[in-house]
Amino acid sequence: LSIIMSKNTMDKFSPSVHMSKIDVVIPYSADNMLCDNNGQRMWWAFLASSMVTFFGGLFIILLWRTLKYLWTVCCHCKAKKKEVHRITTGEHIKRVDKGDSAASEVGWMTSVKDWAGVMISAQTLTGRVLVVLVFALSIGALVIYFIDSSDPIEFCKHFYSNYTLQIDMAFNIFFLLYFGLRFIAANDKLWFWLEVNSVVDFFTVPPVFVSVYLNRSWLGLRFLRALRLIQFSEILQFLNILKTSNSIKLVNLCSIFISTWLTAAGFIHLVENSGDPWENFQNSQALSYWECVYLLMVTMSTVGYGDVYAKTTLGRLFMVFFILGGLAMFASYVPEIIELIGNRKKYGGSYSAVNGRKHIVVCGHITLESVSNFLKDFLHKDRDDVNVEIVFLHNISPNLELEALFKRHFTQVEFYQGSVLNPHDLARVKIESADACLILANKYCADPDAEDASNIMRVISIKNYHPKIRIITQMLQYHNKAHLLNIPSWNWKEGDDAICLAELKLGFIAQSCLAQGLSTMLANLFSMRSFIKIEEDTWQKYYLEGVSNEMYTEYLSSAFVGLSFPVICELCYVKLKLLLIAIEYKSDQRESRSLILITLINPGNHVKMQEGTLGFFIASDAKEVKRALFYCKACHDDISDPKRIKKCGCKKLFGIKMRLACCFGCGRSAWGCCCMPVNVHCNLDSPRRDIPLSAVSVNECSATLRAFEEDRHSALSPKKKQRNGGMRNSPNSSPKIMRHDPLFIPGSEQIESMDENVKKYDSTGMFHWCPSRDIEKVILTRSEAAMTVLSGHVVVCIFGDVKSALIGLRNFVMPLRASNFHYHELKHIVFVGSLEYLKREWETLHNFPKVSILPGTPLSRADLRAVNINLCDMCVILSANQNNIDDASLQDKECILASLNIKSMLFDDSIRVLQANSQGFTPPGMDRSSPENSPVHGLVRQTSVTTGANIPIITELVNDSNVQFLDQDDDDDPDTELYLTQPFACGTAFAVSVLDSLMSATYFNDNILTLIRTLVTGGATPELEGLLAEENALKGGYSTPQTLANRDRCRVAQLALYDGPFADLGDGGCYGDLFCKALKTYNMLCFGIYRLRDAHLNAQSQCTKRYVITNPPYAFELVPSDLIFCLMQFDHNAGQSRTSLSHSSHSSHSSSKKSSSVHSIPTTNRTSRIKNRDSRDKQKYVPL
Repeated sequence: LSIIMSKNTMDKFSPSVHMSKIDVVIPYSADNMLCDNNGQRMWWAFLASSMVTFFGGLFIILLWRTLKYLWTVCCHCKAKKKEVHRITTGEHIKRVDKGDSAASEVGWMTSVKDWAGVMISAQTLTGRVLVVLVFALSIGALVIYFIDSSDPIEFCKHFYSNYTLQIDMAFNIFFLLYFGLRFIAANDKLWFWLEVNSVVDFFTVPPVFVSVYLNRSWLGLRFLRALRLIQFSEILQFLNILKTSNSIKLVNLCSIFISTWLTAAGFIHLVENSGDPWENFQNSQALSYWECVYLLMVTMSTVGYGDVYAKTTLGRLFMVFFILGGLAMFASYVPEIIELIGNRKKYGGSYSAVNGRKHIVVCGHITLESVSNFLKDFLHKDRDDVNVEIVFLHNISPNLELEALFKRHFTQVEFYQGSVLNPHDLARVKIESADACLILANKYCADPDAEDASNIMRVISIKNYHPKIRIITQMLQYHNKAHLLNIPSWNWKEGDDAICLAELKLGFIAQSCLAQGLSTMLANLFSMRSFIKIEEDTWQKYYLEGVSNEMYTEYLSSAFVGLSFPVICELCYVKLKLLLIAIEYKSDQRESRSLILITLINPGNHVKMQEGTLGFFIASDAKEVKRALFYCKACHDDISDPKRIKKCGCKKLFGIKMRLACCFGCGRSAWGCCCMPVNVHCNLDSPRRDIPLSAVSVNECSATLRAFEEDRHSALSPKKKQRNGGMRNSPNSSPKIMRHDPLFIPGSEQIESMDENVKKYDSTGMFHWCPSRDIEKVILTRSEAAMTVLSGHVVVCIFGDVKSALIGLRNFVMPLRASNFHYHELKHIVFVGSLEYLKREWETLHNFPKVSILPGTPLSRADLRAVNINLCDMCVILSANQNNIDDASLQDKECILASLNIKSMLFDDSIRVLQANSQGFTPPGMDRSSPENSPVHGLVRQTSVTTGANIPIITELVNDSNVQFLDQDDDDDPDTELYLTQPFACGTAFAVSVLDSLMSATYFNDNILTLIRTLVTGGATPELEGLLAEENALKGGYSTPQTLANRDRCRVAQLALYDGPFADLGDGGCYGDLFCKALKTYNMLCFGIYRLRDAHLNAQSQCTKRYVITNPPYAFELVPSDLIFCLMQFDHNAGQSRTSLSHSSHSSHSSSKKSSSVHSIPTTNRTSRIKNRDSRDKQKYVPL
């Protein structure tokens, strides 16, 4: 092999042979061979093959087009002459038709052309494979060029010993075949011959064949293969990798820039290593290909360090023109590429699911506040190990604060930018495999209906993509929940839930009108709070001990089977240190042959537990609740420390006892028992289902359990042992109700109500109802309100106008009109506010009794005095204008001003004035027919309110930080969390933000939302929501045994300890003794205390403010001024006469005004309490 090089490159190769005229360098190796003794270069042969191919083909195409044009013109002229003499005969027409039909047939050339077009198009799988393969081979040929660029430009090597040449030959043969297909499929052969890909083939394919013939290789123009990179974006589109316009544009710019850069570097490498032909190639310089790449980059960027530069004339001439084009390309392409890369979504990837780990998708209103509140509750340490990954999806990238929050929780949180309305984004977050999708709402938006519409559209999009996904969404307005029912795949039975913030917020406030402070207690129960220990004996110590309690669900142990609810509740509280407040069971509907889940709150003695009963507990963490599942009489009966109650090994034996329990009477096995229903026999054969035994079988077989229930008054003392027995727990089965009281048998009042044939309740029997009334009939003027002498009522101060968004006052009125109140127990509701606004709300309120309106403003003291605000049971301050103000600190200005205005008012001794005038009239809702020995006789127990600070008030707030302005005498820091502030702890302030915790609570346990909704709404059910969706109003219904039976449900009340059968426990007694006594005697379930703030100081003049203590321990000491939160049973006898007035009187203790929702047990005489204790305990509970 001999290569002619200049003197500058002669030292690079050794050994060398010097010629006389020119310097020839012949590197010897095993594979090299001398191919020309004269040392003549053959680069012109390679170049000539390409030029001849290109220009020869171009000449043929032009010649063919010229001949075709001339032939067409000539034939066209002859055809015109023949047209003149043509005679249209019948035979001629037939021949023309035959000619046309023959011409209509597709020729073989057209078929081949179509076949070739299909082969090279990306519309078919074969075409896509072929296109991708050609591109891949082109890149492979470019890589071979990079390898060969390290060798001299021209050298001799035998074809059979050069592997790179063999591979390159195979590639080029394939390129030649593909070129033929493209040529056949081309419609315009001339343009095809001149396009870039064809030019690349002309200057790369023929030289390979010349190399094989001459046993000589020339690097030449093989760098043109880099131009194939321009098609890179097309290939990615064919593979369905690039889908967005920005990504396609970015790849196009990058591929054009890189291909131009590499191609220009290849030309500089060729001419600089070869030299100028007219200089006999003596001015060449040795530059590697990558040095040329570097040279082109510094040239395009106009930096030009000067360390590498072109020496040849051809190289310098090329650089002159390349600087013009390259600089323009660099200045335009590079900034645009950087802009596209910078604008690319940082969070635009896809979620990768982890095996064995669930994930949820959270979307909607994603902000720092909403996300932090959600994560704080969702990832709380008091929950069991949360093996769930949270995927946030939002169309706006997070700010720096939110991004930092995501980074702090990077092990369990991921964020992706996108929209749930886009199916592609739903696929990115793997919505089809997600455990649930949670949609957060913007509680502070100016248009709640528009926000609800957005969330409904999100639900529709998600359900349309994957109908089986479980969705939990927040809704702002109650009436918008009806739109969710229109979605075919929306199914609340499968876990879909809508948390209506207006419904729950107003329901919480309404329940506070019945038991002040209940809103705070319930809000703390479903929120996860960490225990904060305080050593000082302050009110915060006891309040925070209660705040650490949450609501949990767990299946009850088989040891409780056959026992009544009060017995189990007492055993759980005394033995297990758990508070059981409700159970869930499946009601077997024989007519429809279906099971209906029903939540019973403090059901009473008529419910007997069976296998698989789900209990609702109040406890400090989830581990404590496991005691209810693990409890075993045989193993844990002698254990006094509840922490030692663990899962025992004898639980497996209960399954055998379960099958034998029903057959104690007949002596047969469970499969052969004749006393069991047929459906139970069928299901006993299935090992995967455990059907609960019938009520009859348990009554006949559980003698030992009945014996325990008879002895529970003495056996469940905290100092004595508990005796219990039972059968194995099965979560798949459910308890059944065994009623021994006249629930479905109408009492005298119920029969009387049915005989009257008057609609007193709605069609479901859950709420009091009256015929619709015009708003003019309920409007009061100041003088009319003053003459009415309202007392024991609820005053609702509401701010709103014609343009304000409706807040849904029906959700506030419905809990106060629940049918588990007797009619005379209903509190009169007086709305004080703009008449224009209340007219818009009246459409949903006109079917509720005892509702009045005083047009005016809550800031007018004259209006407040006219409605006797000093005699009200509760004053509620609401605003419909809160979200119309941009400044967050001013959103609650109206409510704060109204609250401070009421607290600064002064009143005279109104109670004595009323007593003096009571001989002439009785205020509405009052009754003087109670017996003389009743503590509710007249108004003697109501103490006058002389200052507005003693009026019970609850204020709704939007901004949590504004709570600091409600009480001027507290020392709350502005940065203090809402639940730690004094107004919230006292139940005088409520913010909608506390409801954020319901999202995570509902995800982990959807029964919690059912229980909260049952407690708060007064009996709203999905069926009732369906009825309201039809007519947006309650429909009246005639009283039937079925609807009247719906009245038998418990309600929340407050029990006073200063008088009644529990007064002996009020002065230094234990809360646990009170709990057991109330539960045994009256089936009342106590769950908290409403205590005076300064009760622990034992001062004579104490502050009238009270705070909430949730689920105190057994040994908690009581004081006489305490008010006890309790769940009381419905009193069937209270409605037969007007001998008891539940909600029409006030009483107080220690200068503390007690609302009419505070109840007392009637007694004859405090001095005879001890003597008549047994007889008094048997008296019927009568609320005051």
